[in-house]
Amino acid sequence: MEGVSPLKILITNDDGIAAPGLWALVEELRSIAEVVVVAPDREQSGVGTSVTLHQPLRVRPVKPIVAGIEAYVVEGTPADSIIIALKMLLKDKMDLVVCGINEGSNLGTDVLISGTVGAAFQAYFYGLPAIAISVASFDNLHFEVASRICGLLAQQLAAGKLPPRLLLNINLPNLPLDQIAGIEITELGERSYTDAVKRGGVKAGHDGKRDYYWIVHGEPQSKEDKGTDVWALRHKRISITPIHHDLTSHEQLASLEGVCSSLSQELSSSRLG
Repeated sequence: MEGVSPLKILITNDDGIAAPGLWALVEELRSIAEVVVVAPDREQSGVGTSVTLHQPLRVRPVKPIVAGIEAYVVEGTPADSIIIALKMLLKDKMDLVVCGINEGSNLGTDVLISGTVGAAFQAYFYGLPAIAISVASFDNLHFEVASRICGLLAQQLAAGKLPPRLLLNINLPNLPLDQIAGIEITELGERSYTDAVKRGGVKAGHDGKRDYYWIVHGEPQSKEDKGTDVWALRHKRISITPIHHDLTSHEQLASLEGVCSSLSQELSSSRLG
């Protein structure tokens, strides 16, 4: 529409500035928005919302893989990238932040450690709508469907059909569009890993100075309850899960009131004694 400013969208990820999923998003969103890329310089999976506080961060402009796009690389975490972009690099207020496209799913409790979701949370903390989007595979990924979903949601946001502040965690099966069974609005499911620790190096994990180790995720164990993101993906559906920062276990509040009363009495008795 003439006279209406285009959307301004910030794109980041946790797979690094050169990741193909990031540039697939750029290709899709540049047709409907002014796009800026600010992303980590390397793989940052599993760093969650971590922020670098005790060392300086280097930031530099880079030649974009997609021509004509303003792009910067940050020697830090995905959350660092969001903070530096919003506080230092970008003059205009962003309308939307998109994080991805991640290689591999972020389902259930994955959101607590995912760098992709962590970056989206950081944008959400700044009051911006944010999308974290992932494709459930590491090989021969179908980025085109994920990119299109983000484009459509951005248009919904521009039309005022989405809340001005939201955080969506989206997961897609790695399938072409004609093999996807539908879209589900879901809850976070239950997912856990059996972590393993391996010693690495030439002499069983010793480099001549100290021992060192690798933490390795085992195969995820999931409960496939209907209505969850885990169930949706298993049934070849796209999962869209609205999430937020409140980690309070509301169902346990009432049961802990008695414990609180008992603790207060014990502390009072201690003071009197």
